[in-house]
Amino acid sequence: MPLDFGPPPRARIATAIEAFFVQHRDRLIYVHAAMFVAFLALIVGPLAVGDASAFHVGPFANYVLWGLWFPLVLLSVIVTGRSWCGLLCPMGAAAEWGNRIGPQRPVPAWMRWEGMPIASFVVVTILGQTVGVRTHAEAAAQIFGGTMLLAIVVGFVYGRRRRAWCRHLCPIGLLLGIFSRLGAVEFRPVVRLPGGDAYTDKGVCPMMIDLPRKEESRHCIECFRCVNPGAKGGMTVVLRRPGAEVERIRNHHANPVEVWFLFLGTGIALGGFLWGILPLWQDLRAMAGEWAIGQGWYGVVRPGPGWLMSVHPERREVYLWLDFAMISGFMVAVMLATAAALSATTAAAAALAGRGGAGDGGFRQRFTELAYQYAPVAMVSLVVGLGGKLFIPLQLLAGAPAVGAAKGGLFLLGLVWSLWLGDRILRQQGVRPGLPRLLPLAPGALGSLVVAAGWWPAIFGL
Repeated sequence: MPLDFGPPPRARIATAIEAFFVQHRDRLIYVHAAMFVAFLALIVGPLAVGDASAFHVGPFANYVLWGLWFPLVLLSVIVTGRSWCGLLCPMGAAAEWGNRIGPQRPVPAWMRWEGMPIASFVVVTILGQTVGVRTHAEAAAQIFGGTMLLAIVVGFVYGRRRRAWCRHLCPIGLLLGIFSRLGAVEFRPVVRLPGGDAYTDKGVCPMMIDLPRKEESRHCIECFRCVNPGAKGGMTVVLRRPGAEVERIRNHHANPVEVWFLFLGTGIALGGFLWGILPLWQDLRAMAGEWAIGQGWYGVVRPGPGWLMSVHPERREVYLWLDFAMISGFMVAVMLATAAALSATTAAAAALAGRGGAGDGGFRQRFTELAYQYAPVAMVSLVVGLGGKLFIPLQLLAGAPAVGAAKGGLFLLGLVWSLWLGDRILRQQGVRPGLPRLLPLAPGALGSLVVAAGWWPAIFGL
């Protein structure tokens, strides 16, 4: 008679997590309130205290935002998916609070356009660079406070007990959504209905997911409202191997819009990092300024409004219209170049996969699926490049060489994981092992190296 050891450890842990949050989900409002107060303190505190504070409020708030919050939220999706959005995010919670007292109008078609999160991310990323969000407390208050206000307004006006802001407009919502496909936590229907992922404004899900047909993780914010242990119509928490959803992306609603966001988002973030350190940008700025003045366009050497660009003469930083145009143009150019490079390598991989025995599905489907292999290296690049302050404690303890080694090791892990995912996606497509699979893997590896090369200065400097 075989021995019964009960459920495996992974299932027992998932059950314990589920039971805890189901028991305490009504108390999440207190967590949201505390996060709201902490958020306001971080963005308003430095303004209230001023630069002359002996308590270093400004540097502390800056480090919390860019050395802890930004990189750790990105990394957290590997373990917990989009739990930040459902359990901690003050913006989403504030939008939902506003929704309870608002007119609750239907979400308009323009907001439901899938390209809206891309446009939101690109606009906020560029504006963050031109106003100096990583340097000036006023800019941080403008970007984060303005985003909070907009979230509340959108939540107040649109949706009926739904998070229209989080689903359609949040600048980092889709970013976290894509990376959550790598996550180890999945909310899975107890009984799944056929038909594939769908959008609905009915049911309990604030993200408008048709829960019985849920196949993907990107929109799920893990608020636990859909979890009802013992009910066949609810959801259950499942722990899986990180990256499992991307490995079998064909079964989880691969989406071309996510692919373009992955390509464009990686590029715009890279451009935001490179313009401030590359001598090339300074040379291009000088050339453009000389040409514009030669044409009699003297307005380009005048400062613009403070809400659009950094104007801080007391800190010896005043951006001109020329700077605004050059920063924006450079970031867009890097974004388009990165997207073009990754599109070319993915297209080559998709074509070679077709020759290597890929079964059903045409070129477009293979292209969309294979693009997901870049998710790990893209996420690591954002952590290392834009969240570099995370490594400040290591630099203080062990010096710059240790920081370079840590960043390089993290990037290497991202590269290896991307290659692994590429191999798994090709296997699911039916590409034969051996040389037929190695050939389409090569363009994927080249694409990952292109991303790594772009972020090289963030790892080891120029």
